[in-house]
Amino acid sequence: MIARCRRLFEPALREAVSVLHPWSARMAGFTLGWADADGRPYEGNAGKSVRPAIALLCAEAAGADPGSAVPAAVAVELVHAFSLVHDDIIDHDEQRRHRPALWKVYGTGPALLAGDALLALAVAQLARSGEAMTYLSSALVELVQGQTADMAFEGRPWRGPGAVTADEYTEMTLGKTGGLLGAAAATGVILGGRADLAARMWQMGRELGVAFQLADDILGIWGDPTVTGKPADSDLRRGKKTYPVLAALATDSVAARELATLLSTGATDDRSVRRAARLVEEAGGRAEAETLADRYLSSALDTMNACLPHATDLRTLCGSLIDRIH
Repeated sequence: MIARCRRLFEPALREAVSVLHPWSARMAGFTLGWADADGRPYEGNAGKSVRPAIALLCAEAAGADPGSAVPAAVAVELVHAFSLVHDDIIDHDEQRRHRPALWKVYGTGPALLAGDALLALAVAQLARSGEAMTYLSSALVELVQGQTADMAFEGRPWRGPGAVTADEYTEMTLGKTGGLLGAAAATGVILGGRADLAARMWQMGRELGVAFQLADDILGIWGDPTVTGKPADSDLRRGKKTYPVLAALATDSVAARELATLLSTGATDDRSVRRAARLVEEAGGRAEAETLADRYLSSALDTMNACLPHATDLRTLCGSLIDRIH
């Protein structure tokens, strides 16, 4: 399914990137998984292509040729690539998809410019479709607002007055992750001739985004590095306030209190990080994250079924985003 979608949008994606300055184009090729650091062809992990696939499958489920949504697919993939480039710089992540992050290869300044170039190309894809562009621009605002909230969380305490709540985290995720998935779904049905479904599909995508992020949060603590492309327990090592940790701390159990004490020390050695992961699980944080992910996925699928009752491939794709944690 993903391979079919990739065959549809990748030629247009390559064409979009080809107009860039050769240096930016080389960095874009590296980011998108087409080339190595020297610009030579690379056959590696190009990412999951979830967002462009959603755009194409939404158009198809709306009764159109999926190719009608290629501009939307290219736009959301470019925005996603831009966000990853900037996220890695913000979070000081040195790896992305089993390779060095773009900024580690080319430097921070060039990576920022490459990310900006990808964003500019994304906007150009939908510049002639006013209604579709409205949803893409809304997603960009939500993405930036969500990223800002996520960064602001880092300066707040783990417990007590001013601590980040699980509800605040969920609201942040609706924007940071949900906005672009919402735009993929909304622009897909718009370009597929069913603009009347756009508002509901926008909401469907945002809820799917929460489920997707919760799954990523779980994998960020307990995921297999050979699959995730990041070191084990990477989120705990960076002191990231993710949903499983916040849900665990909210229980006020013995495990939660020990976890709060451990996190407050800022220890990142292997023993401390492994202990923190066990305490999050003992306090119920992992189970709570899995339950909430399933709840948001169910709500998203209910909306999808009401709007696009014959969206078999789309439904399968959305379900697969959460299956990876079960």
